[in-house]
Amino acid sequence: MTDTTARVRELNLYRQYFELVAAGTKTIEVRVKYPHLADLAAGDIVRFRVKGTEETCDVKVRRVTEYPDFESLLDGEGPANVNPSATREQQLTNIRAIYSPEKEALGALAVEIERTTP
Repeated sequence: MTDTTARVRELNLYRQYFELVAAGTKTIEVRVKYPHLADLAAGDIVRFRVKGTEETCDVKVRRVTEYPDFESLLDGEGPANVNPSATREQQLTNIRAIYSPEKEALGALAVEIERTTP
């Protein structure tokens, strides 16, 4: 017997990125490869929440790809898929403002997402 129930993971997201996900224009979410995300897989549901609010947006994980660092991730996935409103250089600066070099050294995850709720 196979369990076909999708797992639901809840992750916080800054408002500016939440708005892009909600609009369906951000199709790649960037995360550090923390141990609690190591088993994130295609078919999972991620419920993004704007921290400190009740606002949520559900997406389906289509694919998870690991990269050694954020530069490789942006080159491999295309900056427009990560944030269509910022240049590659701006995105790299913004991502590194969120994650320290020690966290980046854990590896970077590109999580391809697709909106599931209108």
